[in-house]
Amino acid sequence: MTELVSYFPAWNASLNALSGLLLLTGYVFIRQKRIDVHRRFMIAACITSTLFLISYVTYHALRAGVVTKFQGTGAVRSLYFFILTSHTILAVVILPLAVMSVWNGLKMRVPQHRRVARWTFPLWMYVSVTGVLVYFFLYQWYPSH
Repeated sequence: MTELVSYFPAWNASLNALSGLLLLTGYVFIRQKRIDVHRRFMIAACITSTLFLISYVTYHALRAGVVTKFQGTGAVRSLYFFILTSHTILAVVILPLAVMSVWNGLKMRVPQHRRVARWTFPLWMYVSVTGVLVYFFLYQWYPSH
């Protein structure tokens, strides 16, 4: 089981990266007025983010409260904690925004969808990108040994 748990961080970072790519692709398609393709990519981004959330919670449940400590020092430590803190706060904020945005989009409530999506897209992208950065900081650039 311990070996399986060790794969979760890379898997979670991959889901975050894929979600970001799907979001960006969906954004490109809506700018081209290709609504059906946009819808498919955004639904895929939602599914990917949901899988991430399930995997993230599972990983932390399996680790039973064990915390991975950041090993960097100096300015990089401040940068890491700024990224981690903003990522965590915005990850909580983005959930209801994403639900509202997707709900309004699926119901073709275009004015409401645009109003919420204008905020949802950049925040969701930030959360996806910073999630990958947190992984690299913790497990690639400054791993604990």
